[in-house]
Amino acid sequence: MIMLSAPELIMILVVGLVVFGPGKLPELARSLGKGVREFKKATNALSQAINAPEQAPVQQQATVQPQAPKPAPTAPETPVSSEAVATETAKPAAPAYQAPTQESVRQQIQDQAGKKAE
Repeated sequence: MIMLSAPELIMILVVGLVVFGPGKLPELARSLGKGVREFKKATNALSQAINAPEQAPVQQQATVQPQAPKPAPTAPETPVSSEAVATETAKPAAPAYQAPTQESVRQQIQDQAGKKAE
């Protein structure tokens, strides 16, 4: 941080008074204060956004369809590694999140409008 002594601060104020005049100096100081305040708000918002935990995207329930249960695996005829058994018996991962498209949003709006009209 810059440290200014009293004589340096007085000299800056005198130069500002001579350059801008007594009518504009309070207005300039006010706008400078507003600018500094907005800058602090923006930096605080940015640091909070960076430090915030990342949230997983929300999936629509209508897109998830139940799957039929898999039959239990039978004893293999040939020896199988434990990794292969673990991957076969593991549950399949949930479908990846797909961002809504313009067409899907339009369709949802039309569907909602149709339900309200009924």
